[in-house]
Amino acid sequence: MRKIKLIWDFRGPESAKIAEHHEKHLKEYIAIEQLPVDITGFDVLNDMYAIAWMVVTDDYMIAVRDALRPHRGELFG
Repeated sequence: MRKIKLIWDFRGPESAKIAEHHEKHLKEYIAIEQLPVDITGFDVLNDMYAIAWMVVTDDYMIAVRDALRPHRGELFG
């Protein structure tokens, strides 16, 4: 089964803090929805750009995409 990394982009001087905080909400969503994959993270790419992300399987991608509206996605792994 494919795993898809859903990504939220944050820009600006506070992007790292926002991405870190957003990951907490992603973890909460995974727990509430009881999703089978619980891989999340955030990456600071530079001082003005950071991302938060979560990994879902194909079976859950559409529902999570529609509920959380990520900016983009890519294959994971």
